[in-house]
Amino acid sequence: MATRALCAVCLGGMAVFAWAGEGKSMLPPPRHGGVYVVAHRGAHEGIPENSLPACQKAIELGVDFIEVDARQTRDGQFVNVHNSAVDAYAEGAAGAVRDLTLAELKALDIGTRVGPEWTGTRIPTVDEVLALCKGKVGIYMDFKEGSWEALLALVKRHGMEQQVLWYAPPWKLKKIREACPECIIMPDPGLEANLKPLLEEFRPKVVAAVWKHYSETFVKACHEAGAIVLVDERDPSCWEQALAWRSDGIQTDHPAELVALLKKRGRIQ
Repeated sequence: MATRALCAVCLGGMAVFAWAGEGKSMLPPPRHGGVYVVAHRGAHEGIPENSLPACQKAIELGVDFIEVDARQTRDGQFVNVHNSAVDAYAEGAAGAVRDLTLAELKALDIGTRVGPEWTGTRIPTVDEVLALCKGKVGIYMDFKEGSWEALLALVKRHGMEQQVLWYAPPWKLKKIREACPECIIMPDPGLEANLKPLLEEFRPKVVAAVWKHYSETFVKACHEAGAIVLVDERDPSCWEQALAWRSDGIQTDHPAELVALLKKRGRIQ
């Protein structure tokens, strides 16, 4: 039985592959050492998470994807907010994102809690994030809450159908793929026991995973099915172990550190 470690990376001989759909477009190869780097909530070490500055920093680091947490407001707008409620983000803030309007969310200062230099930083809309990232970096769309039709329409308005990886519940992924065959769905089986039926049902090109349900055999099964794996695990102590598993990407809170490691390994190899 394969032992479980802490994360995942490394492109197992599959530098490019056809997107889901008609297969006319190709996933760009990883920028660093054959490994896709996903910046969780942007590059937010010392920067407000999910903010435009965090996204800009991730772009400057040269990551492959920025993770975006999409939630819909009371008045139908999508914002990039991880938590379901805003209580932790600003002094005196309270309430669920879905119960607040965009204007109410934009009134919050999410920067002061991080440092005085970030005073006045605001919650960005997904529209603002897509405008910033288009043509520069991929989007790992963690679809938290809201209308899939509305979010898909927003992605289409930016012409980013093939720049976005969709992470969402299976029923939403089915709807998105039916409405947008060229879109890239990224199902997560949860337990490894669910992986085989998921691969058979969705035939995805990208699979998402979390480390507690992950193993070397998980990676092998995905590769044999023609899929790559992006794993959500943020402890840097796992990276060397994970590289040996021939995995394909890691979502991390420490993208600068991961990029530096991959650059170093590339020079050595």
